[in-house]
Amino acid sequence: MTARTFSSKNRRRSVRIGSAAVLTLAAAILVPAVLLFPAASPIAWHLLADSERAVPGRPLHSESDAHLFAARGEYQAFQIAIPAPQSGMQFVDAVSSDLSVSPNRRIDAGNITLYREHYVHVDAPSPDWHGKNHSLGAGWYPDPLIPFRNPKTKKPLAGNYRAAPFRVSASEILTLWVDVFVPRGTPPGEYHASITIVTDAGKMEIPWSLTVWNFDLPLRPTLQSSFAFWNQVSQDAKEELLRHRLMPQHIAQSPSASLDRELQSSHGLSMTDAGYWSGADNTHCTMKPPPPVKDLLATVAAHDPHLSLFNYTADEIQNCRDLYPMIQSWARNLHAAHIKNLVVMAPVQQLLDDGTGRSAVDIWVVLPMQFAKDAAGLAEARAHGSEIWSYNALVQDSYSPKWLIDYDPIDYRLQAGFLSETMGLTGLLYWRIDRWDGDVWTQVNNQGVFSPGNYPGDGLLVYPGEPAGLPGVVPSMRLKQLREGEQDYEYVELLKKLGRGQWALQQIRSIAPDWTNWTRSGDALETIRRQLGAEIDRLSTSAH
Repeated sequence: MTARTFSSKNRRRSVRIGSAAVLTLAAAILVPAVLLFPAASPIAWHLLADSERAVPGRPLHSESDAHLFAARGEYQAFQIAIPAPQSGMQFVDAVSSDLSVSPNRRIDAGNITLYREHYVHVDAPSPDWHGKNHSLGAGWYPDPLIPFRNPKTKKPLAGNYRAAPFRVSASEILTLWVDVFVPRGTPPGEYHASITIVTDAGKMEIPWSLTVWNFDLPLRPTLQSSFAFWNQVSQDAKEELLRHRLMPQHIAQSPSASLDRELQSSHGLSMTDAGYWSGADNTHCTMKPPPPVKDLLATVAAHDPHLSLFNYTADEIQNCRDLYPMIQSWARNLHAAHIKNLVVMAPVQQLLDDGTGRSAVDIWVVLPMQFAKDAAGLAEARAHGSEIWSYNALVQDSYSPKWLIDYDPIDYRLQAGFLSETMGLTGLLYWRIDRWDGDVWTQVNNQGVFSPGNYPGDGLLVYPGEPAGLPGVVPSMRLKQLREGEQDYEYVELLKKLGRGQWALQQIRSIAPDWTNWTRSGDALETIRRQLGAEIDRLSTSAH
């Protein structure tokens, strides 16, 4: 392999990562942060799109340059792969310059976050239904992203798992993730920067650039969501999720209007769970009585009035038909307090009326496989004014996107983004993001927990921050893909407001028409995204 050098051309070259992983880097690091790679010069480097992963044995496309396109208020990313020379390499640090057009027009480097990609091992692949979408197999995958500095305070970190420094042995490769946020108010234009990689073999200056379009993504995401922490986590952890444009199911142990207002203005908080769980799920077809209306009204009064409240009332109760009258009773009380009723199940005729003419369920949360099976019910629920969200768990079918480590990153992005648009969805739910059973830094497998199969990474989208020296959580690469998809969704919503919604939907249907037929190409997805962005930019510029 030859070293990549900066070029203004946007072409890609397929390369192959070696098939083995090195098991030790330093005494404190027990799993690989690097992969075997053909030997190269001390200053070799390779650029990867954010849709790629450096997975052993799999070909990937090396970019000739790193040129990003983004709106104000948006995150974009790329990756840098750095092979060590034959003599090995002591990796010291990586820092980015400001992004600048001129001395007076710049984006401060504080908006750029660098991460080292940490590798976890999938012992056995997820179950294979032998369809269009299947596991990529057992092996090493990058997933946790260890920041070089605290993303909030910008101070260096000191934990057992470090971004730097550490020794990279001969034929190993270090992979870095580069995240950039475009501040609101940034003038449009093409900005240039460089990342300096410091090693004992010398320094590497890696140029990159960013085109800022002349429009903003809204602070409050249009796509609604609920992602659950089950552990007691710090406020930093919840803010990390909000930075990825996803809503924590619960904001705090007790309602706080002042915290609601703070997070709405700083992180775009838009909704939260009222917190009354009925106890009904797919293993318990029993339900507590509904909370009194006066208690629900007190909960509403404790929150900021601009925050939307829903109640996650029951989960996967499709077969609990005897509970339908009780769900209607819950709905009447929730509706009296102006709280939406969220239930994870496909719509049924019996619950399209709570006894007052209003649907007993305001938000139906449905698996991809249920859309074809329950198409008529979904259409009727929409006609009654209900919202339809999607969710994901385990491996339910052979064709739709999956949220497991051994599936392609595009699965996460398309479900959150273009597929949510083409399927007419307004929200996204995930049952849990912090399933930290044992040391998940070294063990992401769960064979036999959910079924005889292994579902690596299910319920795990963030890693505990303490081992990396963080007070909050460490994001995963999969969480970044969900963020990218949420931003894709926003592009279509903006075009709808500009009168170009049908055109936008036509574009995205060319790569994501339904749950069965969707592209596996990151290039194809990025091409459509840039077309949508360029059109919003054109319309926004001409309007002014």
